[in-house]
Amino acid sequence: MTEEEVLSRIARELVTVRQLVSEIAGVFRRAESEVPEALRRFVNYMHDVHDISYMYQELGQAVPAWVLREIERCDDRYRQLVSEELRDGTLEKVRRKMAEDPENRWDHTRQLSYRRPT
Repeated sequence: MTEEEVLSRIARELVTVRQLVSEIAGVFRRAESEVPEALRRFVNYMHDVHDISYMYQELGQAVPAWVLREIERCDDRYRQLVSEELRDGTLEKVRRKMAEDPENRWDHTRQLSYRRPT
């Protein structure tokens, strides 16, 4: 291969890499428009700790106190994270958008921190 062919191949690969990275960044942006990544990861961790408690129960053992304390900590932290997101974050925007849908099965307006005058 000549130098020109090698450079041409590298240029094509760079274009492909740039396109793929842009596509991945778009996927992350869309996903975070619903639930921020930090919140999603925390909820996954909380779910895992909760599953650990079930593991002990399935074996017929009492859940250790340290696991129960971690579940309590996760409960408080989850409440804090949701409050923060509702105050100025993504969840408030999502709830506002949901509240506008007349076909909702549930009333999301009661969860809005600011209610528009009716």
